[in-house]
Amino acid sequence: MSNILCIGAGYVGGPTMAMIAKFCPEHKIMVVDINQDRIDSWNSDNLPIYEPGLLEVVQEARGRNLFFHSDVAEATRDADIIFVSVNTPTKMFGKGAGKAADLQFWEKTARDILANCRKREVIVVEKSTLPVRTAEAMAKILQSGKGSTHFSVVSNPEFLAEGTAIEDLTTPDRVLIGGEQNKHGRKAVEIVAELYAHWVPRERLLLTSVWSSELSKLVANAMLAQRISSVNSISALCERTEADITEVSKAIGMDTRIGSKFLEAGIGFGGSCFRKDILHLSYLCEYYGLPEVADYWGSVVRINEWQIDRFFQNILREQFSTLAGKTISLLGFAFKQDTGDTRDSPAIPLCEKLLGEHANVRVHDPKALENAKLDLKEMQGDITFFEDVYEATEGSHALALVTQWNEYRELDYERIFKMMAKPAFIFDGRNHLDHEKLFEIGFNVCPLGKSPLKYI
Repeated sequence: MSNILCIGAGYVGGPTMAMIAKFCPEHKIMVVDINQDRIDSWNSDNLPIYEPGLLEVVQEARGRNLFFHSDVAEATRDADIIFVSVNTPTKMFGKGAGKAADLQFWEKTARDILANCRKREVIVVEKSTLPVRTAEAMAKILQSGKGSTHFSVVSNPEFLAEGTAIEDLTTPDRVLIGGEQNKHGRKAVEIVAELYAHWVPRERLLLTSVWSSELSKLVANAMLAQRISSVNSISALCERTEADITEVSKAIGMDTRIGSKFLEAGIGFGGSCFRKDILHLSYLCEYYGLPEVADYWGSVVRINEWQIDRFFQNILREQFSTLAGKTISLLGFAFKQDTGDTRDSPAIPLCEKLLGEHANVRVHDPKALENAKLDLKEMQGDITFFEDVYEATEGSHALALVTQWNEYRELDYERIFKMMAKPAFIFDGRNHLDHEKLFEIGFNVCPLGKSPLKYI
C-alpha cells in the first residue's frame, strides 16, 4: 500500500485521483488544496466542477481510500508518490509576458515538498502542463535539501477533454509517462505505470524520456488547436464563395490521412489549455532561436482571435451596423458543452465587444452562470444573467449561440420567435441548430461557413 498525494484539486487533480482511487483500492489517495471552499465541495455531493459521471466515481471511493483535505504540509509528510497539479497560467509580467508559463506556484509547491517530505524514496509526478525541461528545474530544487529523501521526477501529462474526462480516463488513447534515463528514473516510471495498469492496457502505456513527455503535451494541444484554426479560416472563405463548410469538412475528413475530428467550424476554441499551451510553445521556440516556428504557432492563436471578432462583426453588420440599445441574448457561456468551465471562453471577448457597442447583453448557460458572473464582473455596461432560457430571449433582437449544449437543440423556437423583436436573428456560432427549420419559423439565420438564410 502506497500513500499517494495530489497537490491541487482542480479539473485535473480531482478526476484523475478519483479514478486512481476507484481502480487501485489498495492505495490511499489524498487530494489537497489550499482553497478550503473547494475541498469542502469535494467532500460534498455538490462538486466544485461539473463533469458527467464524476460524482458517481467520487462517491464510490470517497471515505474508503479517497480523501480531500486542505493541510498540504501534513499530507506531504507521509506521501510515497506526489502528483503536482497546480495552476501554471500564462505569465503576464516581465520577460515572456503574454506567452511564457508563470511557474511561481509550481516552484512554491516544489519547495514545500522539499520542506515537508519525510519518506526515504519519493516520486514526484508532474501533472500540470509545463514547458520542456521544467522537470530538470524541479529536480534541482528537490535535490538542494540536506535531508535523506531521494526524489525521482516523472512527467505524466493529462490528455483530458472537459465534458468527457471520465470517459477519457477510463479508456485513454494513451497514458504518457516520462522519466529520467537512469536506474532511479526507470524504476519511478514503472511504479507510476503500474497504477494505470490496473485498468489501462499495457500497450496504451507509453514510456518515454521526461523531455519527450513534457513536449508531447504542448504539441498535442497545439496540433488540435491548429486544426480548429485551420477549418475556421476556411469557413470565412466558404462564406465568400457560397461553399458550405459542413460539406467541405466532411469531404476532407473522409481522407484517412486527415480524419474527421476537430474539423467543425465554430466561434473559436477556449478552455484552460489550447491558447496557453500554444503561447508556451511559441515562447519556447523563440527562446531556442526559432522565430519562424514561433510565428507559425502564434498564428494559430491569432486566427482564433480573428474568428471571434469575425463572428461579432457579422452580428454588428446584420444589425444594420448599430447595436446601441439592442438586446443580444447569448445561448451558452462555457467554452464547450458538458462543463461549467469558462476559462478563455470565446463568450468573454464577445461580451466585451457587444458591450462596447452599448448593446444590452443577456447570458444563459445550464452550468456556467456563476463563473460567467465572475468573468464579467469588471465589465461596464448592461448585462444580465438568466436561469430560464425563455426569459433570457424575451424581447431580444438577436440570439448568439456560443456553446453547443444539446438542450439548445430542443428549445421551442416558435415560442422564442414570437417573444423576440422583429426582424429576429439567430447567429449560430457552432453550426449546432437546424437552420432550415429556424428559417421556416421566420428567423434570419446566420451560420458560420455557410450562406445565410435571410428574409431581409
